[in-house]
Amino acid sequence: MASSSTVKSLGLGASRSDVFSGFGRLPSDLRTSSVQISIRSRVPRKLQIQASGNSFGTIFRVTTFGESHGGGVGCIVDGCPPRLPLNEADIQGDLDRRRPGQSRITTPRKETDTCKIYSGIANGMTTGTPIMISVPNTDQRGHDYSEMSLAYRPSHADATYDFKYGVRSVEGGGRSSARETIGRVAAGAIAKKILKKVTGTEVLAFVSKVHEVELPEELVDYESLTSDQIENNIVRCPNPEYAEKMIAAIDAIRVRGDSIGGVVTCIVKNCPRGLGSPVFDKLEALLAQAVMSIPASKGFEIGSGFSGTNLTGSQHNDEFFLDENGKMRTRTNRSGGIQGGISNGEIINMRIAFKPTATISRKQKTVTRDRKETELLARGRHDPCVVPRAVPMVEAMVALVLIDQLMAQYAQGYLLGINPEVQDPVLLFNNTLPDLEVAKKE
Repeated sequence: MASSSTVKSLGLGASRSDVFSGFGRLPSDLRTSSVQISIRSRVPRKLQIQASGNSFGTIFRVTTFGESHGGGVGCIVDGCPPRLPLNEADIQGDLDRRRPGQSRITTPRKETDTCKIYSGIANGMTTGTPIMISVPNTDQRGHDYSEMSLAYRPSHADATYDFKYGVRSVEGGGRSSARETIGRVAAGAIAKKILKKVTGTEVLAFVSKVHEVELPEELVDYESLTSDQIENNIVRCPNPEYAEKMIAAIDAIRVRGDSIGGVVTCIVKNCPRGLGSPVFDKLEALLAQAVMSIPASKGFEIGSGFSGTNLTGSQHNDEFFLDENGKMRTRTNRSGGIQGGISNGEIINMRIAFKPTATISRKQKTVTRDRKETELLARGRHDPCVVPRAVPMVEAMVALVLIDQLMAQYAQGYLLGINPEVQDPVLLFNNTLPDLEVAKKE
């Protein structure tokens, strides 16, 4: 066996040719000896696990932290462009829309959800470094969950968290609680501000169905829809007549200690063309992943969705035409603003289904942690219907996808200029920064 000093002299870690050429220079008494060489294999970085499901995005990357009944919750935003004017007030508005205790149809938990920015800001502007935003938990009632520490709530994450980790945070459901979405909404508020500033893009979500009360799509004009119309009532439905019907449905189930679900519709106006990529990173696939990560979400469709299966190709196809400005548009929008996985400039419209809240104040059959059948009467404060508070959550996740894809498009699609024959000029919406150089034709 060669000595360790001899093996070292072979240049282990050097090129393969260098190593084997060294054998010709070995003393004659070692040339016939067997040499054992141990080479430690390395797993390619692209195959290594980068995170544990707590981060979202690639260029504009968000990591949320905290639990329902811990010290607080929040997020870290990495990749935010520098020199963006930003303060807590820019974020607080969306957090107020998400917070509990807003009205009689939401959980009565009282939290102000006041946010504080701890890093990434200097003189009221982003620095390009990680932004940390935190919100304290102040109205905690851990004793409400004493029964749930022993028995699993039906259709809740209690059991599956135990299946995966062997341990869980009982109070409030820990990371499975909708309180985790505070970090998403805070980061989404930043994303929405950048989108509005750079491209004039607006993300609007509203409640379109509560249980059996469904708002007909033709009653909402997507072109003229505003945030004020949506926020005009506690259920966040832009049609006053249907809003009252939805509120009545939630009230009726709330007093019975039960819960109901519904649908949130989300639209994107002034979305730039070219966002999304072919094959695996299609824009609708990224949007589906984003909104389906929201607690209680159970379904996603975009454009014509499932109803499109009732049409023929000639009925479903969105024919092209040139508008009065010579811009190519589609006469209809059954594609939902996305074709081939890439945005086409039309309004993106999608619908997300939310199940009834799992924790209800009615006795249910279940199993304990030590595998005994029992009955559970859950206590605590919970939403009788999650959809009104899910509206800002949906907007946030959609905005996070769009800003990440917009930054990717700048990096790849516009880095060397544009092809003006088929690509739109890359201008800031408020025209405060110069356009990228237009690629010259050969």
